[in-house]
Amino acid sequence: MSFDNAIKALSLDALKNVKDGQVIGLGSGRAATALVKSLSKYIKIKKIQVKCVPTSMQIKLIAEKVDLELIDVDQIDKIDIVFDGADQIDKNKFLIKGGGGALLRENILISAAKKVIIMADSSKFVKNFSRTVPIEVQPLARQIVWKKIEKLGGKPGLRVLDRGYPFVTENSNIILDCDFGIIKNPKILQQKLLNIAGVIEVGIFTRKPDIIYKAKENGKFDILT
Repeated sequence: MSFDNAIKALSLDALKNVKDGQVIGLGSGRAATALVKSLSKYIKIKKIQVKCVPTSMQIKLIAEKVDLELIDVDQIDKIDIVFDGADQIDKNKFLIKGGGGALLRENILISAAKKVIIMADSSKFVKNFSRTVPIEVQPLARQIVWKKIEKLGGKPGLRVLDRGYPFVTENSNIILDCDFGIIKNPKILQQKLLNIAGVIEVGIFTRKPDIIYKAKENGKFDILT
């Protein structure tokens, strides 16, 4: 048994939240990928129709392969459910996201959703955030934002690809992965970062999920509400 078995099982269980006619936001990551594949089979078996909004090209390509109906976020005025993963989940059920670079689009969907369901393995659960915080930045503001992050006690690093070129988001921005050590007040830090001109989005998400699926190494999972 393994995390992979647990993620497959929880993705199937999470589908019980899907109803006919819904608009569904599809996040990125391993759990979201498993859910997308299961969702395609589920709607065919249940003979229901849903429309899906992907947060990244990666998940869009996977959804296209399994024939899910896709729409752009600017074509809708509501999102019923978002299924997504997380890089870390703290004791307050706040999230760090953006490891895949889709934090802006993910936050747009999560902020608009009636229900948010997060799926992650047990290694992602911590008392206080301890990993780097992804920050999406307008390229022209890189140096200005960098210095202001340092004044807040952070150690920024430019996200780069294997060959050393800067990682560019689907919104044509760059990402600074910033080390703030142990983060005990994520809401305050989030607001300070968002107040910096040139910061487009911050990978600290303070909307608490409605449901969290916690995959365990023994192949089982817990449901946290």
